[in-house]
Amino acid sequence: MTVTAARPLGTATEPRALLSAALLDRLATRIVKDHDIAPSLAERIAAQTAAFLATCANNTDQPLVPSKAIDIGWHAFILHTRDYADFCQRVAGHFIHHVPTDPAEGEHGVASAARQRTLDAIAAAGYAVDTDLWPEAADCSQCHAGCSDSPNSGKS
Repeated sequence: MTVTAARPLGTATEPRALLSAALLDRLATRIVKDHDIAPSLAERIAAQTAAFLATCANNTDQPLVPSKAIDIGWHAFILHTRDYADFCQRVAGHFIHHVPTDPAEGEHGVASAARQRTLDAIAAAGYAVDTDLWPEAADCSQCHAGCSDSPNSGKS
């Protein structure tokens, strides 16, 4: 994968910049309501979810995986269908699909490698990584605790 630096090396874009203040608030409010999470943590989750999705937008290689916290944010975002579709169109030019992983892909070694691949991709895309939200990849054979993006879907 070739990465072109769009900003000076060593700097990262704050993921909140990907969302309007109103959308960030809507997503954080949904996360607080559905998961009884503190508002400040819910905002961090929503912002980091936006960075994850923006990174998925340009991923054409292996699937990227969210952490458990980021999967909560992704599910909350998808519930706001218009906002989610608009975001996908703006950052990717196509819908970013939320795809449950094959149960075999959830094995620890594979999940750990996918998690690291995802963190590396987010950083390479120029977004700040909130490492506290990424202790491990989500386990998602049934889409209840994690999922992957589908790097080849939605593209002609």
